[in-house]
Amino acid sequence: MPRMKNNAWFNFLLLIVLGVGIYFIVTTVRDAVNQTAANANSALQPLSEANQAMQTQVSQLMNPTPTIIPDPVTYITEIRSLARLETIQYSIEKVITAEQGQGSFGFLFGDKLLFVAHGYVIAGIDMAKIEPQHMRYEGGVLYVTLPPAEVFVATLNNEKSYVYDRDTGIFTKGINDLETLARQSAEQEILKAAMEDGILNQAQVNAEAFLIRFFAALGFPNTIFVK
Repeated sequence: MPRMKNNAWFNFLLLIVLGVGIYFIVTTVRDAVNQTAANANSALQPLSEANQAMQTQVSQLMNPTPTIIPDPVTYITEIRSLARLETIQYSIEKVITAEQGQGSFGFLFGDKLLFVAHGYVIAGIDMAKIEPQHMRYEGGVLYVTLPPAEVFVATLNNEKSYVYDRDTGIFTKGINDLETLARQSAEQEILKAAMEDGILNQAQVNAEAFLIRFFAALGFPNTIFVK
């Protein structure tokens, strides 16, 4: 019986030793695998960074960001004093179609764009054109001859104007100045629309209404505008 007990204890201790040994072996192998993976990641890190840098350069090459470099030298060509009374502003939207080579072979060599133009026209009276002979005070009445209303500004709003669509032929890259021509035509059409709507007449009426109040504030309650 004592011998059987000794064998049992021996087997028990042997199992404990084997378990501890297996545990240390598994732990060592796991640490080695983790270390190997970490070394591999560390070795591949420069390659990954180089790949990302290459992708960034390719993206910048395919989609370059425009660089605007103004000339450091500025020339002031003219300085004038202005006394403009702006009395009306029109905001106009116009759709312009610009095209070239839209014949039978337009699908091969043609170029066509659709430009949505937003612009404004400002009109009023140039007060600097009023001379002393244009004003007289007689019988408690101020007689004033105003210069005709004129357009001061007719231009595009570049922030709101844009090319809506462009269709180029198979064998052409498009005409470089087609958009420029569309913009120039848009400015002319915007001015034309304002003129046809009577912007100058309304500017004259608004100027007279404003100046009646202005002269009244200066002590001339009765003002007549002479044509």
